[in-house]
Amino acid sequence: MSDSQDSANKESPDSSGSTGHDSSDTSSVAELVNVLLEPAEELEQDEAKAKADKSSQGPRHKGIYLLPNLVTTIALFSGFYAILASMDGKFEAAAIAIFVAMVFDGLDGRVARMTNTQSDFGVEYDSLSDMVSFGVAPAVICYSWMLSDLGKLGWAAAFLYVSCAALRLARFNVQVESADSRFFEGLASPSAAALVAGMVWVGHDVEPSTSTAILAFLVTAGAGLLMVVNCRYHSMKGFNFKGHVPFVTFLAVVVGMVIVTIDPPRVLLSLALAYALSGPLFWLWIKFFRKST
Repeated sequence: MSDSQDSANKESPDSSGSTGHDSSDTSSVAELVNVLLEPAEELEQDEAKAKADKSSQGPRHKGIYLLPNLVTTIALFSGFYAILASMDGKFEAAAIAIFVAMVFDGLDGRVARMTNTQSDFGVEYDSLSDMVSFGVAPAVICYSWMLSDLGKLGWAAAFLYVSCAALRLARFNVQVESADSRFFEGLASPSAAALVAGMVWVGHDVEPSTSTAILAFLVTAGAGLLMVVNCRYHSMKGFNFKGHVPFVTFLAVVVGMVIVTIDPPRVLLSLALAYALSGPLFWLWIKFFRKST
């Protein structure tokens, strides 16, 4: 994953006179805002450079490695368990299992890079695991929870979500070597799954009703469509989590963790919803507001 950016051209004049890590973090934030707001054609050079950096890393290994694929298997099992739990009416446990799958899905790639065990097999296995955990499982959970009350509309929304997840993963696989790693094209399947699972987690004990079923339909279909639109989402892969950070940043992370523990389902649903809306909002900003200024 490349972090190569033309930061020297995008730093503000004020940042050149400051020193230390605070100055570095400020310039990184300013650069991120500029990149998110610039038109797509202005990013072609960055994407070409990212492609060159990826090709310089050399080919992936051909073998099968235990540790990263074991982590992927745990994520796959979590998605499988979520399906079984929803079929038994245990919607809270099913929703939690989706978030557990998200944690391990985020770990397998990092484990592979840390141990230098990246492989083509691991990439394909991870994609298939994502299809189960973040494609099929959320749709089955939401259908069992509320969409089934809508009849054909319910299973149509569930299938729309599954098919969009499959298309999203297929597009990601064919573009992974050329796309700018700092951004996702369309909402990532784990984020879409978090939106659907978060909704089920919040309303797992809600009595079935037409209004709730319609809300479930809109969220499920909307999450599916966001996976295949051309909106850009920041991937968070450009941030250097290994480097030094200001004390305020560390404090913000701690406060965020405390807030999550107060009411996990509602906080996680709010975060998933905010991230899902960020793509269309930035697209609207670029399309209308920025062009008019």
